[in-house]
Amino acid sequence: MSITIEKIHKTFGQFQALKDVSLEIPEGKLTALLGPSGSGKTTLLRIIAGLESADTGRVFFGGDDVSKLHVRDRNIGFVFQHYALFRHLTVAQNIAFGLESLPRKQRPSKQEIAERVEKLLEMIQLPQLADRYPAQLSGGQKQRVALARALATQPRILLLDEPFGALDAKVRKDLRRWLRALHDEYHFTSIFVTHDQEEALELSDQVVVMSQGKVEQVNSPTELYARPDSRFVFDFLGHVNVFSGVIKNQKLVQGDAWVSLPGARGDQEAQLYLRPHEVQLSRSPSANARLPLRIESISLIGSEVRIELAPQGWQATELWETGMSHTEFALQNPTRGELWYAVPNVGHIFVGDSHQPRTVNWNYQDAANASNM
Repeated sequence: MSITIEKIHKTFGQFQALKDVSLEIPEGKLTALLGPSGSGKTTLLRIIAGLESADTGRVFFGGDDVSKLHVRDRNIGFVFQHYALFRHLTVAQNIAFGLESLPRKQRPSKQEIAERVEKLLEMIQLPQLADRYPAQLSGGQKQRVALARALATQPRILLLDEPFGALDAKVRKDLRRWLRALHDEYHFTSIFVTHDQEEALELSDQVVVMSQGKVEQVNSPTELYARPDSRFVFDFLGHVNVFSGVIKNQKLVQGDAWVSLPGARGDQEAQLYLRPHEVQLSRSPSANARLPLRIESISLIGSEVRIELAPQGWQATELWETGMSHTEFALQNPTRGELWYAVPNVGHIFVGDSHQPRTVNWNYQDAANASNM
Protein backbone atom coordinates (compact mmCIF):
# COMPACT_ATOMS: atom_id res chain seq x y z
CA MET A 1 0.00 0.00 0.00
CA SER A 2 1.62 3.23 -1.14
CA ILE A 3 1.05 6.54 0.70
CA THR A 4 0.79 9.98 -0.87
CA ILE A 5 1.04 13.14 1.24
CA GLU A 6 -0.29 16.19 -0.58
CA LYS A 7 0.43 19.77 0.59
CA ILE A 8 -0.07 19.17 4.32
CA HIS A 9 -0.17 22.20 6.63
CA LYS A 10 -0.52 21.93 10.41
CA THR A 11 -0.35 24.59 13.13
CA PHE A 12 -0.58 24.42 16.90
CA GLY A 13 -1.56 27.92 18.02
CA GLN A 14 1.11 30.24 16.62
CA PHE A 15 3.51 27.39 15.88
CA GLN A 16 3.52 26.00 12.34
CA ALA A 17 4.45 22.34 12.69
CA LEU A 18 4.19 21.40 8.99
CA LYS A 19 4.52 23.68 5.96
CA ASP A 20 3.30 22.49 2.58
CA VAL A 21 4.61 18.92 2.98
CA SER A 22 4.22 16.66 -0.05
CA LEU A 23 5.69 13.17 -0.10
CA GLU A 24 5.49 9.75 -1.75
CA ILE A 25 5.93 6.61 0.39
CA PRO A 26 6.53 3.59 -1.88
CA GLU A 27 4.59 0.39 -1.36
CA GLY A 28 6.43 -2.33 0.53
CA LYS A 29 9.33 -0.07 1.51
CA LEU A 30 10.68 0.99 4.90
CA THR A 31 10.81 4.79 5.06
CA ALA A 32 12.47 6.84 7.80
CA LEU A 33 11.32 10.31 8.85
CA LEU A 34 14.56 11.79 10.15
CA GLY A 35 15.13 15.16 11.77
CA PRO A 36 15.85 17.03 15.01
CA SER A 37 13.23 17.68 17.69
CA GLY A 38 10.58 20.07 16.43
CA SER A 39 11.11 19.24 12.76
CA GLY A 40 7.53 17.94 12.35
CA LYS A 41 8.24 14.25 11.81
CA THR A 42 6.02 12.90 14.63
CA THR A 43 3.21 15.31 13.70
CA LEU A 44 3.34 14.02 10.12
CA LEU A 45 3.27 10.40 11.33
CA ARG A 46 0.22 11.11 13.52
CA ILE A 47 -1.59 12.78 10.60
CA ILE A 48 -0.92 9.71 8.44
CA ALA A 49 -2.32 7.54 11.24
CA GLY A 50 -5.39 9.75 11.76
CA LEU A 51 -4.40 10.64 15.33
CA GLU A 52 -4.09 14.29 14.22
CA SER A 53 -5.94 16.16 11.48
CA ALA A 54 -4.19 18.51 9.05
CA ASP A 55 -5.35 22.10 8.68
CA THR A 56 -5.10 21.73 4.90
CA GLY A 57 -3.87 19.02 2.54
CA ARG A 58 -4.74 15.39 1.92
CA VAL A 59 -3.49 11.87 2.66
CA PHE A 60 -3.97 9.00 0.19
CA PHE A 61 -3.57 5.28 0.81
CA GLY A 62 -3.06 3.55 -2.53
CA GLY A 63 -5.01 6.25 -4.35
CA ASP A 64 -7.88 6.43 -1.82
CA ASP A 65 -8.32 9.74 0.03
CA VAL A 66 -8.31 8.89 3.77
CA SER A 67 -7.94 12.46 5.03
CA LYS A 68 -11.38 12.44 6.70
CA LEU A 69 -11.31 8.78 7.69
CA HIS A 70 -11.29 7.97 11.42
CA VAL A 71 -8.16 6.31 12.81
CA ARG A 72 -10.05 3.06 13.52
CA ASP A 73 -11.03 2.80 9.86
CA ARG A 74 -7.57 3.33 8.38
CA ASN A 75 -6.27 -0.17 9.22
CA ILE A 76 -2.99 1.16 10.63
CA GLY A 77 -0.57 -0.64 12.92
CA PHE A 78 1.12 1.77 15.35
CA VAL A 79 4.15 1.05 17.54
CA PHE A 80 5.04 3.59 20.23
CA GLN A 81 8.39 4.31 21.87
CA HIS A 82 7.20 3.21 25.32
CA TYR A 83 5.49 -0.03 24.24
CA ALA A 84 2.00 0.80 25.72
CA LEU A 85 1.47 -2.85 26.70
CA PHE A 86 -1.32 -3.77 29.10
CA ARG A 87 0.35 -4.76 32.38
CA HIS A 88 -2.51 -7.03 33.51
CA LEU A 89 -2.47 -9.08 30.28
CA THR A 90 -0.01 -11.79 29.29
CA VAL A 91 2.13 -11.55 26.17
CA ALA A 92 -0.35 -13.68 24.20
CA GLN A 93 -3.30 -11.66 25.48
CA ASN A 94 -1.60 -8.37 24.56
CA ILE A 95 -1.03 -9.60 21.01
CA ALA A 96 -4.62 -10.85 20.73
CA PHE A 97 -6.15 -7.65 22.16
CA GLY A 98 -6.63 -5.85 18.83
CA LEU A 99 -8.22 -8.90 17.22
CA GLU A 100 -10.62 -9.48 20.13
CA SER A 101 -11.61 -5.79 20.06
CA LEU A 102 -12.77 -5.89 16.43
CA PRO A 103 -16.52 -5.59 15.69
CA ARG A 104 -18.25 -8.97 15.74
CA LYS A 105 -18.58 -9.13 11.93
CA GLN A 106 -14.84 -8.56 11.46
CA ARG A 107 -13.59 -10.55 14.44
CA PRO A 108 -11.92 -13.90 13.67
CA SER A 109 -12.98 -17.00 15.59
CA LYS A 110 -11.23 -17.84 18.86
CA GLN A 111 -9.33 -20.61 17.10
CA GLU A 112 -8.21 -18.24 14.32
CA ILE A 113 -7.08 -15.68 16.90
CA ALA A 114 -5.12 -18.32 18.80
CA GLU A 115 -3.46 -19.53 15.59
CA ARG A 116 -2.55 -15.99 14.55
CA VAL A 117 -1.11 -15.20 17.97
CA GLU A 118 0.96 -18.39 17.87
CA LYS A 119 2.30 -17.47 14.43
CA LEU A 120 3.18 -13.95 15.58
CA LEU A 121 4.98 -15.30 18.66
CA GLU A 122 7.09 -17.44 16.34
CA MET A 123 7.72 -14.45 14.08
CA ILE A 124 9.03 -12.31 16.97
CA GLN A 125 10.98 -15.33 18.29
CA LEU A 126 9.27 -15.34 21.70
CA PRO A 127 6.94 -18.42 21.69
CA GLN A 128 8.25 -19.51 25.09
CA LEU A 129 7.10 -16.25 26.73
CA ALA A 130 3.41 -16.40 25.77
CA ASP A 131 2.20 -16.64 29.39
CA ARG A 132 4.50 -14.01 30.89
CA TYR A 133 3.43 -10.50 31.84
CA PRO A 134 5.11 -7.29 30.57
CA ALA A 135 6.85 -6.72 33.91
CA GLN A 136 8.72 -10.01 33.36
CA LEU A 137 10.14 -8.95 29.98
CA SER A 138 13.22 -6.99 28.95
CA GLY A 139 12.88 -3.76 27.01
CA GLY A 140 13.74 -5.44 23.73
CA GLN A 141 11.20 -8.22 24.34
CA LYS A 142 8.47 -5.66 25.17
CA GLN A 143 9.11 -3.85 21.90
CA ARG A 144 8.84 -7.10 19.95
CA VAL A 145 5.51 -7.83 21.62
CA ALA A 146 4.31 -4.30 20.80
CA LEU A 147 5.24 -4.90 17.15
CA ALA A 148 3.43 -8.25 17.08
CA ARG A 149 0.31 -6.63 18.56
CA ALA A 150 0.44 -3.95 15.82
CA LEU A 151 0.72 -6.63 13.12
CA ALA A 152 -2.00 -8.88 14.55
CA THR A 153 -4.86 -7.14 12.74
CA GLN A 154 -2.92 -7.41 9.46
CA PRO A 155 -2.74 -3.64 8.89
CA ARG A 156 -2.14 -2.13 5.46
CA ILE A 157 0.54 0.15 6.88
CA LEU A 158 2.87 -0.04 9.90
CA LEU A 159 3.87 3.19 11.67
CA LEU A 160 6.61 3.33 14.32
CA ASP A 161 7.31 6.39 16.49
CA GLU A 162 10.90 6.30 17.83
CA PRO A 163 10.48 2.53 18.31
CA PHE A 164 13.94 1.92 19.77
CA GLY A 165 14.46 5.21 21.62
CA ALA A 166 13.95 3.75 25.11
CA LEU A 167 16.44 0.89 24.63
CA ASP A 168 20.17 0.69 25.27
CA ALA A 169 22.61 0.78 22.37
CA LYS A 170 23.22 -2.97 21.98
CA VAL A 171 19.54 -3.96 22.20
CA ARG A 172 18.67 -1.14 19.80
CA LYS A 173 21.17 -2.42 17.25
CA ASP A 174 19.94 -6.01 17.58
CA LEU A 175 16.31 -4.95 17.15
CA ARG A 176 17.14 -2.84 14.11
CA ARG A 177 18.74 -5.85 12.46
CA TRP A 178 15.77 -8.04 13.39
CA LEU A 179 13.18 -5.54 12.11
CA ARG A 180 15.04 -5.14 8.81
CA ALA A 181 15.08 -8.93 8.32
CA LEU A 182 11.37 -9.12 9.23
CA HIS A 183 10.52 -6.39 6.77
CA ASP A 184 12.49 -8.07 3.99
CA GLU A 185 10.45 -11.22 4.57
CA TYR A 186 6.94 -9.69 4.76
CA HIS A 187 7.31 -6.44 2.74
CA PHE A 188 4.74 -4.37 4.63
CA THR A 189 4.75 -0.61 3.97
CA SER A 190 6.39 0.99 7.00
CA ILE A 191 7.24 4.47 8.21
CA PHE A 192 9.34 5.07 11.30
CA VAL A 193 10.28 8.29 13.06
CA THR A 194 13.80 8.78 14.39
CA HIS A 195 16.33 11.47 15.21
CA ASP A 196 19.16 8.91 15.04
CA GLN A 197 21.06 9.30 11.75
CA GLU A 198 22.77 5.92 12.01
CA GLU A 199 19.43 4.21 12.63
CA ALA A 200 17.81 5.85 9.61
CA LEU A 201 20.71 5.11 7.27
CA GLU A 202 21.10 1.51 8.42
CA LEU A 203 17.46 0.46 8.55
CA SER A 204 15.50 2.23 5.82
CA ASP A 205 15.01 1.95 2.06
CA GLN A 206 14.19 5.66 1.83
CA VAL A 207 15.07 8.55 4.16
CA VAL A 208 13.01 11.74 4.45
CA VAL A 209 15.06 14.48 6.14
CA MET A 210 12.87 17.12 7.81
CA SER A 211 13.65 20.52 9.31
CA GLN A 212 11.34 23.19 10.71
CA GLY A 213 8.21 21.57 9.32
CA LYS A 214 9.54 21.09 5.79
CA VAL A 215 11.07 18.24 3.79
CA GLU A 216 14.74 19.00 3.11
CA GLN A 217 15.59 15.95 1.01
CA VAL A 218 14.30 12.49 0.10
CA ASN A 219 16.61 9.76 -1.13
CA SER A 220 18.04 6.32 -0.50
CA PRO A 221 20.46 6.13 2.46
CA THR A 222 23.49 5.71 0.17
CA GLU A 223 22.59 8.62 -2.12
CA LEU A 224 21.56 10.85 0.77
CA TYR A 225 24.88 10.44 2.58
CA ALA A 226 26.96 10.78 -0.58
CA ARG A 227 25.06 13.69 -2.13
CA PRO A 228 23.32 15.94 0.40
CA ASP A 229 21.32 18.73 -1.23
CA SER A 230 21.85 21.39 1.44
CA ARG A 231 24.03 22.58 4.30
CA PHE A 232 21.44 21.35 6.80
CA VAL A 233 21.49 17.79 5.46
CA PHE A 234 25.30 17.80 5.43
CA ASP A 235 25.47 19.06 9.01
CA PHE A 236 22.78 16.71 10.27
CA LEU A 237 24.03 13.47 8.70
CA GLY A 238 27.08 12.75 10.79
CA HIS A 239 30.34 14.59 11.34
CA VAL A 240 31.66 16.85 8.58
CA ASN A 241 34.99 18.71 8.34
CA VAL A 242 34.53 22.33 7.22
CA PHE A 243 37.17 24.63 5.74
CA SER A 244 35.96 28.23 5.27
CA GLY A 245 37.78 30.86 3.25
CA VAL A 246 37.83 33.11 0.19
CA ILE A 247 38.35 31.94 -3.38
CA LYS A 248 41.54 33.50 -4.80
CA ASN A 249 43.46 32.42 -7.89
CA GLN A 250 41.52 29.14 -8.13
CA LYS A 251 42.20 28.33 -4.48
CA LEU A 252 40.07 28.45 -1.33
CA VAL A 253 42.28 30.35 1.13
CA GLN A 254 42.23 31.02 4.86
CA GLY A 255 45.45 32.38 6.37
CA ASP A 256 48.31 30.19 5.20
CA ALA A 257 45.98 27.25 4.54
CA TRP A 258 44.49 26.60 1.10
CA VAL A 259 42.84 24.05 -1.16
CA SER A 260 42.97 24.16 -4.96
CA LEU A 261 39.70 24.66 -6.83
CA PRO A 262 40.48 24.36 -10.57
CA GLY A 263 38.27 26.67 -12.61
CA ALA A 264 36.80 28.51 -9.61
CA ARG A 265 36.13 32.23 -9.86
CA GLY A 266 37.78 34.50 -7.30
CA ASP A 267 36.80 36.88 -4.52
CA GLN A 268 33.91 34.83 -3.16
CA GLU A 269 33.48 33.42 0.31
CA ALA A 270 33.01 29.67 0.32
CA GLN A 271 32.97 26.62 2.57
CA LEU A 272 34.47 23.26 1.74
CA TYR A 273 32.69 20.28 3.33
CA LEU A 274 34.61 17.01 3.70
CA ARG A 275 33.35 13.78 5.25
CA PRO A 276 35.93 12.02 7.47
CA HIS A 277 36.35 9.23 4.90
CA GLU A 278 37.04 11.83 2.17
CA VAL A 279 40.21 13.02 3.93
CA GLN A 280 43.60 11.32 4.24
CA LEU A 281 46.57 12.39 6.35
CA SER A 282 50.11 13.09 5.17
CA ARG A 283 53.25 14.31 6.91
CA SER A 284 53.64 16.98 4.21
CA PRO A 285 51.30 19.16 2.10
CA SER A 286 49.98 17.76 -1.17
CA ALA A 287 49.97 19.46 -4.56
CA ASN A 288 46.26 20.24 -4.14
CA ALA A 289 46.09 21.37 -0.53
CA ARG A 290 47.95 22.81 2.43
CA LEU A 291 45.81 22.11 5.49
CA PRO A 292 48.02 21.77 8.60
CA LEU A 293 46.44 20.10 11.65
CA ARG A 294 47.76 18.91 14.98
CA ILE A 295 46.63 15.52 16.32
CA GLU A 296 44.46 15.98 19.43
CA SER A 297 43.29 12.44 20.10
CA ILE A 298 43.53 8.90 18.71
CA SER A 299 40.90 6.20 19.28
CA LEU A 300 41.79 2.63 18.33
CA ILE A 301 38.37 1.21 19.24
CA GLY A 302 36.35 -0.16 16.33
CA SER A 303 37.06 -1.29 12.80
CA GLU A 304 39.26 1.73 12.09
CA VAL A 305 41.40 4.19 14.03
CA ARG A 306 39.60 7.51 14.53
CA ILE A 307 41.80 10.61 14.71
CA GLU A 308 40.71 14.09 15.87
CA LEU A 309 42.76 17.08 14.73
CA ALA A 310 42.94 20.81 15.50
CA PRO A 311 43.67 23.35 12.70
CA GLN A 312 47.03 25.11 12.88
CA GLY A 313 47.30 28.67 11.49
CA TRP A 314 43.62 28.68 10.46
CA GLN A 315 40.28 28.29 12.23
CA ALA A 316 37.38 25.85 12.24
CA THR A 317 34.28 25.69 14.43
CA GLU A 318 34.94 22.03 15.36
CA LEU A 319 37.83 19.59 15.50
CA TRP A 320 38.39 17.68 12.27
CA GLU A 321 37.99 13.91 12.12
CA THR A 322 39.41 11.27 9.84
CA GLY A 323 40.15 7.57 10.00
CA MET A 324 42.88 5.07 9.21
CA SER A 325 42.87 1.33 8.92
CA HIS A 326 44.70 -0.41 11.75
CA THR A 327 47.29 -1.61 9.23
CA GLU A 328 47.92 1.93 7.96
CA PHE A 329 48.09 3.22 11.53
CA ALA A 330 50.76 0.66 12.41
CA LEU A 331 52.82 1.73 9.37
CA GLN A 332 52.39 5.51 9.78
CA ASN A 333 52.46 5.56 13.61
CA PRO A 334 50.84 9.01 14.07
CA THR A 335 51.20 10.38 17.61
CA ARG A 336 49.20 12.88 19.61
CA GLY A 337 50.67 16.38 19.31
CA GLU A 338 52.26 15.79 15.88
CA LEU A 339 51.66 18.13 12.94
CA TRP A 340 50.07 16.45 9.90
CA TYR A 341 48.38 17.69 6.73
CA ALA A 342 44.90 16.88 5.44
CA VAL A 343 44.76 15.62 1.87
CA PRO A 344 41.19 15.85 0.49
CA ASN A 345 40.02 13.31 -2.07
CA VAL A 346 36.48 14.51 -2.70
CA GLY A 347 34.95 17.75 -1.44
CA HIS A 348 31.68 19.65 -1.57
CA ILE A 349 31.77 23.43 -2.07
CA PHE A 350 29.15 25.92 -0.91
CA VAL A 351 29.80 29.36 -2.46
CA GLY A 352 28.41 32.51 -0.83
CA ASP A 353 24.86 32.05 0.45
CA SER A 354 24.18 29.08 -1.81
CA HIS A 355 22.58 26.03 -0.19
CA GLN A 356 23.40 23.77 -3.15
CA PRO A 357 26.87 22.16 -3.07
CA ARG A 358 29.17 21.46 -6.01
CA THR A 359 31.45 18.44 -5.89
CA VAL A 360 35.20 18.52 -6.51
CA ASN A 361 37.19 15.33 -7.04
CA TRP A 362 40.93 15.97 -6.72
CA ASN A 363 41.79 12.36 -7.50
CA TYR A 364 40.70 12.93 -11.09
CA GLN A 365 41.32 16.69 -11.30
CA ASP A 366 37.68 17.13 -12.29
CA ALA A 367 37.77 20.85 -12.96
CA ALA A 368 34.32 20.83 -14.53
CA ASN A 369 32.68 20.06 -11.18
CA ALA A 370 34.13 23.22 -9.70
CA SER A 371 33.48 25.53 -12.65
CA ASN A 372 30.99 28.38 -12.83
CA MET A 373 31.47 29.29 -9.17
